[in-house]
Amino acid sequence: MPAIKVYVVDDSAVVRQTLAHMLSGLADVELIGSAPNPLIAIEAMRKMRPDVLLLDIEMPGMDGLTFLRQVMSSDPIPTVICSTLGAEGGRVALDALAAGAVAVLAKPKFGLKQHLEESRQEMIQTLKAAARSRPRARAAGAAPAAAARPAGSPRPASIGSVHALAVNKPVVIGSSTGGTQALEQVLTALPADAPGIAITQHMPEKFTAMYATRLDGLCAMRVREARDGDRLERGLVLIAPGGRHMQLRRAAGQYYMTVADGPPVNRHKPSVDVLFRSAADCAGANVLGIILTGMGDDGARGMKTLHDGGARTIAQNEETCVVFGMPKEAIKLQAVDDILPLESIARAILQFDARA
Repeated sequence: MPAIKVYVVDDSAVVRQTLAHMLSGLADVELIGSAPNPLIAIEAMRKMRPDVLLLDIEMPGMDGLTFLRQVMSSDPIPTVICSTLGAEGGRVALDALAAGAVAVLAKPKFGLKQHLEESRQEMIQTLKAAARSRPRARAAGAAPAAAARPAGSPRPASIGSVHALAVNKPVVIGSSTGGTQALEQVLTALPADAPGIAITQHMPEKFTAMYATRLDGLCAMRVREARDGDRLERGLVLIAPGGRHMQLRRAAGQYYMTVADGPPVNRHKPSVDVLFRSAADCAGANVLGIILTGMGDDGARGMKTLHDGGARTIAQNEETCVVFGMPKEAIKLQAVDDILPLESIARAILQFDARA
């Protein structure tokens, strides 16, 4: 298999040198060039098209977000954002994901060999996932899937869901590469009183709170980063914090979240398998498990546990996945009841909710 060709665009010479060092000596990843700004990158990429673009978003002249939108509107290239994830950088990174970026990485830490090696392994895995992805062309300047609700304004009234149910039936969702866009499409299609949803999405630490805030401004449901002890109730979406595992537990007929540290599972923290297995243990057949786009097999065995315990299970279909890895592995284990396109999943959640 030929090496994955990577091109780096970052205005910092130190960062470009560090990334070149991190990617050197690899048989399956080749750095074919780098540029300090998008204008230089455009000319170079015309001569040799990369398999993956590793892009900073805060640059003078043409910023990375504008460049990304141009790339996605003309000749989509799988793009990984490499940026500082402070408040402003995080917000722009979320805009980049909405514009079609596959994943976000924190800029590598400098000075400590161990940190550099940890960043290197994460970067290599992310670049490989991106190379397998299938970005879709988007019109330049296209509006996001849903307009943000002004702060303090009321949420839309619920439409079409059954909410007077005695049984609390939670929904658990796992996703990875491409999942931020997929989750936005699913959640913005749900009414304000949809069943409680717990989500594990692979993303960097400190990034999930900003992502939850963004979704909260788009969705009729309330969305926030989960805290230990949170009750999962109707109309609420809880997202596992980056760097922490999240589990579902039941007490006195209600469902609660446990958020705690622990070793990575399937190389991930949070892990989809951890959430799914906990849901199987405490909810049995009264839970809906959904696995969306992502690389690898995290969540497949947990979904098998859900399925064998009587839960309803759904996988996103290959045609609408950015990376058909996690759903494919769950399907191979015969852990899936239905394989659905992304646009049908919100309706499937409401149908599950309405079942007696």
